Amino acid sequence: MASLSYNTKYPSIEDLRSRAQKKTPRFAFEYMDGGCNEDVNLRKNTDEIRQVELVPRYFSNSGTSDLKTELFGHTYDAPFGISPIGLQGLMWPGATKILAKAAVEHNIPFILSTMATSSIEEISKITEGRAWYQLYHPKENALKDKILQRAQEASVPVLVLLCDVPTFAFRPRDIRNGLALPPKMTFNNILQMIGRPHWSLATLMEGQPKFANLIPYLPKGLDLGQLGLFMNQTFSGLMNEEKIKSIRDKWKGKIIMKGVASESDMEMCVRLGLDGVMLSNHGGRQLDAGQSTIATLKELAPKYKGKIKIMLDSGIRSGPDIARTLAQGADFAFLGRSFMYGVAALGKAGGQHTIAMLKIQLQQVLEQIGCSKVEDLHQHLVSK
Repeated sequence: MASLSYNTKYPSIEDLRSRAQKKTPRFAFEYMDGGCNEDVNLRKNTDEIRQVELVPRYFSNSGTSDLKTELFGHTYDAPFGISPIGLQGLMWPGATKILAKAAVEHNIPFILSTMATSSIEEISKITEGRAWYQLYHPKENALKDKILQRAQEASVPVLVLLCDVPTFAFRPRDIRNGLALPPKMTFNNILQMIGRPHWSLATLMEGQPKFANLIPYLPKGLDLGQLGLFMNQTFSGLMNEEKIKSIRDKWKGKIIMKGVASESDMEMCVRLGLDGVMLSNHGGRQLDAGQSTIATLKELAPKYKGKIKIMLDSGIRSGPDIARTLAQGADFAFLGRSFMYGVAALGKAGGQHTIAMLKIQLQQVLEQIGCSKVEDLHQHLVSK
């Protein structure tokens, strides 16, 4: 069993965020921390989760609570996992591997993004074939089939399709910073790197971050400045019924759809026989005028819970937030930024620290309200 020890100097995600801001260059931190446009949806995600209230039942309190949760045939040690995150190696060198190792040690799910800086094969080896994989849909079927074949050969148990990036978002910070991989060597960015020696040294030791899953498909001699154009030409964020059916017919494992935010999309996922959905708005990074994920959960869980596994990501920053999300009807919760704050703050210890801290926080909530099992949290929801 993984250790539940953590650095008591940083007992909250907000503490980790503050530390991460001091250790990473501004262009890297703002990519990790920011939303899109005016950051309205970014803030709303967490704020509205925290409007959910739980009622304690002290006289029926057994004093013990079990966090173990079954999902897709595997019993995890806690009802939360690590969301897919692109460009992890830019935010902190080696972050993908750090989080994958911590996830397998703590027996929670880890999802690898197509745009991650470690490959399917490397992460599958680290996680003993338990890592999930998020597919950015290629425009060409031949490339899609090649990537799916690699995922099958790496024993990926769950394929995560993405539907909430039909277009590139408008993110003012990233535009100002000229965000690129590797970072552009502007005078301003160089000064930021000099001012963050821990990040710079870790980058030097880890090596220049790359889109590791895409290396086999990059044209020979491609100038790094043309990488963005290649990505636009190669991948399409548009998802439709035909594409889903094609993948469903080929993929032998479980399939979930990430980014569902409406009843019509949920209905189609159920009709097509997908195994789960992840209600998500990309962490508030795509549509600033959209509703929060918890608002979507409130609308959809009463009708669809039991018909399909319902997961939620975006805005979760603590153990109480996880409890609120599960009480509101989610079967499982996923966090992205929270784990990146942990790694950027504490380096190789960040994954273990953040998972252990969240487990302890969640355990305390369940024991406080007298809930012995995660699946009973809905019984403690305050009706409004």
